[in-house]
Order: sequence, then structure tokens, then C-alpha cells
Amino acid sequence: MYNDIRLEKSLYSVSGKTFTQALAELDPDENYSSTELSGLDAFERQLKRFDIKVSGENCDMVEKFFMNTQSAVLFPEFVRRTIKQGLDEVSILPDITAARSCTDGIDFRGMSISSSGEDTAEQGAAISSTTVQLASKATAVKKFARKLSVTYEAIRKQRIEALAVVLRGLGAAVSRAINLEAVKTLAADASSSAMSGATVTYADLASFWAKLPKNDMNVIVTTPAIMADILALDEMKYCVSDFMATGKVKTPYGVTLIKCSGLDTEEMVGIDSKTALEAVFATDVVVDSDKLLSTQCEEISCSIMVGFSKIDADAAAVMTAAN
Repeated sequence: MYNDIRLEKSLYSVSGKTFTQALAELDPDENYSSTELSGLDAFERQLKRFDIKVSGENCDMVEKFFMNTQSAVLFPEFVRRTIKQGLDEVSILPDITAARSCTDGIDFRGMSISSSGEDTAEQGAAISSTTVQLASKATAVKKFARKLSVTYEAIRKQRIEALAVVLRGLGAAVSRAINLEAVKTLAADASSSAMSGATVTYADLASFWAKLPKNDMNVIVTTPAIMADILALDEMKYCVSDFMATGKVKTPYGVTLIKCSGLDTEEMVGIDSKTALEAVFATDVVVDSDKLLSTQCEEISCSIMVGFSKIDADAAAVMTAAN
């Protein structure tokens, strides 16, 4: 049972597994089916074991993790999970990537698609082809990281829930950098056109939507400033009900609008999210567990390694403001 598990920091060193995955091998979730603990994973059961409340009215202070050597082992995983939560909350990758892969290397070779000819053929004539081949060069995965300088004395009497706000912010900052890298990959070498003026009009949106003749533009990523201009268009008032129902902003013809800070201030990137981009992860969110345990939080650092590869070069287009 979970009460009998011996918690040691070596659980962070199991190759290819997170702390929770390694812990679940010692304390399988299926042992708790049809019990009051069935909704908890192995890590959450250990929080219950040591009576550590990480949120809510009776949330504990950070020092509760360090009441003994076993409960202290839980702290790095709490940090990692909370940072990952912040990263996932801000990430736009689910909306703009067609595939997600993993690699154990520092680079990868993606696929590229090219098509030629028409989709109809006369009897006896040659059939047009679509060619899939490895990309001409390898793409390096990049390390995205951020460090929080903090002392144990500064946080020991803080509520765990308050520290979680800071940690989610750390993850969100890393996620915004990843978002920007993904969108820049999409925009690189994409076909480009210009708006009719300095600010976007509804006619510009409609024209841009037609810029992918072989694909269905279903997502437009743009800056907060252009997003605000689009939302102020009179035609967009009919889309309020869509936002209330789904939480997503869409144009009247169904294109999802996503904002991405860091883009050029006068740029929109339109894509067919079903075929445009592959995300390749070399790691999940990583924190330095040894440092968190041995130095009592002198710093909290997180990192993740990911790269992006275009699958279909014709599935993205860019529109910029007129000069």
C-alpha cells in the first residue's frame, strides 16, 4: 500500500520515467480501483499519506514538504508538475500542430510533402503523384529554460498555493517562447501577401482565408494588437456566441484566431493545422531534483527540449500590413 512505500530521491533517476511513473511501478493505480483513492495517482496518494494540502482553504505552507526526509522527496515532483501545468495552460501547440513525436537525440529529420499534376487522369495517362521524403537537412531541438532565484527562507512560510502561482508563471514564460518558435517555423518561407492598409479589414481576412488553395486555413495566429483590431470589426460581433460556447474566438467562416506575443507587430500567420507542423520533443519538463533537495531551493530551474518541422510547405501563409 502507499503508506508503506519508501520514498528516496533515486526515484528521480529511473531512466525514461518521471518520478510519478517510477512511483506507480511500486504503487500501481489499479490497486485502488473502486476505493476512495481511485481518483488519485501515485504522487497524489503520497501527498495524502503525509497530509500535505497543496490548495484550498486549508492549504499548507511550503515547509510542510520538509517535515521529514521522505516527504521532502515529493517537493521536486510538485515543482515539476506545477511548472508543466503553467506551460500547458499557455501552450498553443494543440491548436497548431498536426503531429507530436519524440526523439532521444539532439536533432531529427522531419518529413516533407510535395505534389505535382492534377488529381484527374485521362485513360492511359500518367497518374499525378504526391511525394513524401525526408527533409533536406536535420532540425536541431532547442532547449527552452528559465530559472527562479529564491531561498528556502523566503518561501518556507508561504502557502503552497501561492508558490504554485509563481511556478505556473515560470512554465508560462517558457511556453510562450516555445509558441513563438513554432509560429516562426510556420512563417519561414511561407507565401506572403499584404493587407490593403495599415490595419486589417474584414476584406483582408476573407482574402487571406483563400491563400491556401490546396488546404483549408482553419487557424490564424497573430499578435495581440492585430487580434484586438480583428475583434473590433463590426462583422465579429456575430461570433460572440461561439466564444461563449467554446472559449475560442472564430471568424464568421470558422477560422480560429489565436494570439501569440512576440510575433512581428504587423503579421498574421494562417495555417491548415491538420497538416502544417510537427512538434518533436526530446524531453518533457525537467527540473533539477538534486539541487532542490540538497540546497533547499536556492534556485528552481526548469527546461524542455523541442523542435519543429514543417510537414506540408503549402499549408501556411503570411499576411503583413501594407507599408
